[in-house]
Amino acid sequence: MIEEQIIARGVTHRPTLAALRAVPRHRFVPADVQREAYADHPLPIGHGQTISQPFIVAFMTEAVAIKPGEKVLEIGTGSGYQAAILAAMGARVFTIEIIPALAERAAGTLRELGYDQVRVRAGDGYQGWPDEAPFDAIVVTAAPDTIPPALLDQLAEGGRLVIPVGPQHGGQELMLVTKSKGKLHQRNLLPVRFVPFTREKDNEKT
Repeated sequence: MIEEQIIARGVTHRPTLAALRAVPRHRFVPADVQREAYADHPLPIGHGQTISQPFIVAFMTEAVAIKPGEKVLEIGTGSGYQAAILAAMGARVFTIEIIPALAERAAGTLRELGYDQVRVRAGDGYQGWPDEAPFDAIVVTAAPDTIPPALLDQLAEGGRLVIPVGPQHGGQELMLVTKSKGKLHQRNLLPVRFVPFTREKDNEKT
């Protein structure tokens, strides 16, 4: 997985690669798809959600360039795999999942594997986690139409936000936002396709 799917596509950040080698990806997917855990595609994790393909996880992780001791917010815990990668790089991770059953399962997996520096909260991530802000980095694993303003507000000076932005069917871009001297700088990194950013009001309609 590391050599063929990640390094071959240009991801070379050593701490990212070390974390990917250390975290057992198969522990974060349902038993019936574990044989495909290291394959080059997303996998279903239930409730209409997926775990991103390994390359996308690596690419996003490299983009935010985590350093040990940094405080990181993740929106969209999903399986907990991305949170585990961030924790394996030495970050203190605060992660929010809109679907309570996924939040509970991810928290259990992370606890079993010893990632005690990860805090999992079930809830709407659109407003971030203001009680713990600011964050050195923010990673968003679902695509809103526009970047939530609260997440920009919760970036620390020198902070990095990586987020897919765009409609559900086509046209999404993975974006990197950095904060320097109080100003935000934004650039597109890669065309992507993520599940839509779900909010509590959306759940109420279903």
